[in-house]
Amino acid sequence: MKGRFAPSPSGRMHLGNLFSFLLAWLSAKSRGGSMVLRIEDLDPARCKPAYAWQLMEDLEWLGLDWDEGGEAASWQSNRGGLYAAAFEALAAKGLTYPCFCSRIQRLNEAPHIHEVSPSCPCAGLTAGEAAEMAKEKAPSYRVRVPHRTVSFVDGLQGPYEQDLWTDCGDFPIKRSDGAWAYQLAVVVDDAAMGVTEVVRGRDLLSSTPRQLWLYEVLGLKAPEFYHVPLLLSSDGRRLAKRDADLDMGALRRRYAPDELVGLLACWAGQQDAPEPIPAAQLAKVFDWSKVPKEDIPAKL
Repeated sequence: MKGRFAPSPSGRMHLGNLFSFLLAWLSAKSRGGSMVLRIEDLDPARCKPAYAWQLMEDLEWLGLDWDEGGEAASWQSNRGGLYAAAFEALAAKGLTYPCFCSRIQRLNEAPHIHEVSPSCPCAGLTAGEAAEMAKEKAPSYRVRVPHRTVSFVDGLQGPYEQDLWTDCGDFPIKRSDGAWAYQLAVVVDDAAMGVTEVVRGRDLLSSTPRQLWLYEVLGLKAPEFYHVPLLLSSDGRRLAKRDADLDMGALRRRYAPDELVGLLACWAGQQDAPEPIPAAQLAKVFDWSKVPKEDIPAKL
């Protein structure tokens, strides 16, 4: 089996990132699997190389290593040819269309946020009409979804299903500035890298049916999914990179690696108390059945 780290270098990692990364690493290593590191720097305006090098160093400091990736070829900014080929394959099936709406500007900034728009007016544009509109404004591109329910069993959350038309709608796969969308890129990359298991936050659970549909349409093998609980701040928000007091800079000043792993392990149900433990030792006793499904208040 092969798991993956897929951080976005748009800032210093925070406690919530570490929680899901630790569970991904433990899941793979507990079963003798490998890990691949992919740098998800799709948005050049927000992602900086310095953050990427820093997050790699932070993972190593915590004891979370990887067997593949990390080099330039694993950075999404260098993998555009793969995404373009997938786009052309979808276009050849008549599944793409240009979109001139202005409501998808944050599709890479927050891929867990998606505005349902099954009746996007651009879906009905003729080629001539789209060409005329493109003279005034560069389009983004959407993929047409069918009237179909996609269901799967998540390794932690259990059965989940989504009607692509009513619950998802035609979704973006390319931005108007040329940046590739998260939904397309992760499908192409996970398949190309041979990833067999994806562990990520439960805020992305609703993205999975449309990704499974893309795997099918593109003729790619889909991985298994585990969507883990989010860590919440004191006011109930999910942790974000704006929470500087809980980013890796602050955490490394406060904790040793084994102490931080022990705290995360306790929240993940692997220990009764936040006792220090090396990640490698924790992997020997990791048990998915002990991981909670619901979000967790991050009380330090």
